[in-house]
Amino acid sequence: MATATLPVPPVFGLRPGVLLWACATTLAAALWLWGGDALPWAFEMPRAWRPPFAAWISGFLDWLTDDAHFGLFTFRDLTRFLSAIIDVPYQIALGLLSGGGSVFGVGVPPVGWLGVTVLVALLGFALGGVPLAALAGGAFVFIAVFGQWTSAMLTLASILVAVPLGVGGGLLLGIAGHRWPGFGRAIVPLLDLMQTIPIFAYLVPILILFGFGPTSAMIATLIYAMPPMTRITMLALRRVPDEIVDLGRMIGCTRRQMTWQVMVPSAQEALMVGVNQVIMLSLNMVIIASMIGAGGLGFDVLSALRRLDFGAGLEAGLAIVALAIALDRLSQAAARRRPAPVTSAGFVARNPFLVAALAVLVLATVAGLLVPAVQTFPEAWELSTGTFWSDVVAYINVNHFDTIEAVKNAVLLNVLVPVKRFLMSLPWLGVAGLLALAGWRLGGPRLALLTGGLTVLVASTGLWEEAMTTVYLCGISVVIAMLIGLPIGILVAERDRLWAWVRVIIDTLQTLPAFVYLMPAVMLFRVGDFTAMIAIVAFALAPAIRYTVLGLRGVEPALIEAGRAMGCTPWQILTRIRLRLALPEILLGLNQTIMFALSMLVITALVGTRDLGQEVYIALTKADAGRGLVAGLCVAFIAIIADRLIHAAASRSRARLGLTDGAAHDAA
Repeated sequence: MATATLPVPPVFGLRPGVLLWACATTLAAALWLWGGDALPWAFEMPRAWRPPFAAWISGFLDWLTDDAHFGLFTFRDLTRFLSAIIDVPYQIALGLLSGGGSVFGVGVPPVGWLGVTVLVALLGFALGGVPLAALAGGAFVFIAVFGQWTSAMLTLASILVAVPLGVGGGLLLGIAGHRWPGFGRAIVPLLDLMQTIPIFAYLVPILILFGFGPTSAMIATLIYAMPPMTRITMLALRRVPDEIVDLGRMIGCTRRQMTWQVMVPSAQEALMVGVNQVIMLSLNMVIIASMIGAGGLGFDVLSALRRLDFGAGLEAGLAIVALAIALDRLSQAAARRRPAPVTSAGFVARNPFLVAALAVLVLATVAGLLVPAVQTFPEAWELSTGTFWSDVVAYINVNHFDTIEAVKNAVLLNVLVPVKRFLMSLPWLGVAGLLALAGWRLGGPRLALLTGGLTVLVASTGLWEEAMTTVYLCGISVVIAMLIGLPIGILVAERDRLWAWVRVIIDTLQTLPAFVYLMPAVMLFRVGDFTAMIAIVAFALAPAIRYTVLGLRGVEPALIEAGRAMGCTPWQILTRIRLRLALPEILLGLNQTIMFALSMLVITALVGTRDLGQEVYIALTKADAGRGLVAGLCVAFIAIIADRLIHAAASRSRARLGLTDGAAHDAA
């Protein structure tokens, strides 16, 4: 006989879940208010309880560089050998693009600005016709006209080497993760750490192991850009239809043939999305990579930030945007392109664009040696708006200083300082307990153990105050970004033309280097937490808008029509139908906004914040790998806690609404 589970009756008129939260919050509040004298260790973990994580990491790196060996060669020899291998294609690419590269002491002749531009336009024409050719070629002309050609080619040379390595490595790891599920589950936490540990944190180990220069910068870029390709590969292979897999088995494919001739071609469209992500993330890395010798546009932006030259930094940043737009559109067109049918025609007839590209390559190289203007864009033709933008910022400072200072002080005194003091006074034990309870309620014991355990680990590093400062700055910035992004997303979701313009703006915002956001903020508001907050909000605004629009546009029209038929007002349709059904995507947008805010927060250490980002930056300046990695891991733990809790909340929301996890969930 089947037995029915009786609902748990309310206690004091409250549901059990609400009562549990009320009790836990009361205990945490009591600990915060009166536990300082009785339980001082609950507020600051005693030194005797803290494992020496930084010393362990530094000792391990010292062992790797000084003592680790493989018989005939040491670990340092291995890393230097890998650097030398990666440097060869980089020098070839650098030589072709700007003439600055040499292989085994022999200089590589440059193609010149005109030849590179024509080659890019030709590639655009082959992939997307005249519009794409004009866009890609125009982007490179823009770079040349505004005097950014040499730096842009240094950056592009790094991208041309780093992207194939990132795509290839991510593809192989993804295939391995799909073929051996145990391996796939094992690398997921590693991928999480690779994406959430601030890149500053592992610049020091990379410098120690691989030396200073462009090669080390490319390796740092690979660590940052490879995880999305790995994730997308595993997801795409899982989504290959069973019918295709069964067909491959029926015709007798071996395991290798099944992978490379059946599954990978079937997942090609999704895999190209991963290629696009590797390109975009590699471009996002160019400034940070410039700190360890990458040079290029990133170095120009960083130098402008140090000089507070907003105009020069903006021009270099816009050159990165132009490069990003061209590479993004080309990679998207490559993803949509279908393979040409096999014919018996000759090589030239089958590959007209390849032959044309080779001809342009040879002719442009020869012409550049004869006519200097073909190889190097003449300085007399260059334009600059840097002085104009710097004057604009100076004008605002001179004429509106009092208003700006009044707004800044009001926000600092009434919002930032009170929230900061409150969070920094919280006991780590109470925070760990509440986060564990949230994890248990949303995802069960495993999530409770993860969230509570990671919080205790953060406290055990002795960086609890810095972690709470990070949470305070990130939290306020995310709230403001969502308060701005949600209304904008609601406004443009049903207006296609307006959404097209807004999408162009947020795409540009996402491709602008994070350092570009700092320069006007510093010049207008000086250094400090308020400046960091402004820069973080500007950087993290795009996903708040994008995911809101994604959720609202994904609501079934039939449900909206049903609401209208029942007499709902537009406000009721928005609040009770559209926003409620879009809540899972909005939560994922919140998750991405937090990730963007945390990545930007580390960079704002340059403007005087006293959070985990400052710890990471200090460790970089002192070449203290252990200290930097410990602080970076704390940032990663905060990101993982937020990510897991929000994903669990989104999944619960989907289940409550009777929805299945969609593509947005997988993409996030």
